[in-house]
Amino acid sequence: MTSYVLTLIGSMDSAPLEPGHVARVRQSLGTAAREDWLAENEACDLFIESPLCAAGIADQARETLSGTAIDAVCTSTQGRRKKLFISDMDSTVIDQECIDELGDAIGLGSRIREITAAVVNGDMSFSDALRERMALMRGTKRSVLESVYEKRITLKSGARTLVQTMRRQGAHCVLVSGGFSFFTSRIAERIGFHDHQGNELIFEDAKLTGEVLEPILGRSAKLNMLMKLCGEKGVTPCEVLAAGDGANDIKMIKAAGLGVAFHGSQSLKHEANACIDHGDLTALLYIQGFHKSEFVLS
Repeated sequence: MTSYVLTLIGSMDSAPLEPGHVARVRQSLGTAAREDWLAENEACDLFIESPLCAAGIADQARETLSGTAIDAVCTSTQGRRKKLFISDMDSTVIDQECIDELGDAIGLGSRIREITAAVVNGDMSFSDALRERMALMRGTKRSVLESVYEKRITLKSGARTLVQTMRRQGAHCVLVSGGFSFFTSRIAERIGFHDHQGNELIFEDAKLTGEVLEPILGRSAKLNMLMKLCGEKGVTPCEVLAAGDGANDIKMIKAAGLGVAFHGSQSLKHEANACIDHGDLTALLYIQGFHKSEFVLS
């Protein structure tokens, strides 16, 4: 028998977590479990002993709660609170894919979104897709990018709370994206990440040349940054929380002690050891055992 904590996460507004949901899960697992409500009607920890693996416990809980918008994540009781948080940007801490929004702004949204979808689903290499999309945007003025950021880009619910709460607990938080540093720099500052990394756009006369600075940051770059930060901060991969939504995040997610597919693609969900399909980014605090009273609300 192994000790686990199963975290059930609902939403006070749209899908409240009720004692009845918790009771159904306990019954389905056939085990006594100590409860710790992290937030009324939102999140509850169940501490259990089980011969099943963590993934098996989470799958069984999700099956029991099928038809509800309640997430279930099972982790070890040890080392829950992570010391390093590394996150993707597009569709993870912001609602949009920046390159798609740029495409819309210049009238090429449909074509660029098709290429983006192929990357997210793992049907096209990230580097090839980025080069193809950048070529389509050759000649776009810097002012267009500035307008896209100011008028089109919105933060995911819970993004600032997640980062600010982890920072207060001493975690180092880094935004790593296959997107553009033009956006990662602004988003990192807005949310409160310590640092950021993204692909560098090349401008001439305040217009895009259609190229990015090589080497392109893709799947391996995210993994490399995770390992580099572990060395610099003196933490192990087991002490890392990583979050992303697409195939480009797989290597990073697999390397982290707690790798979360946040509203992720199927290809990523198959590799992640935690999936959040319904909740907002505060779910990443609940699965680390934070009570809502500990959140830095902003």
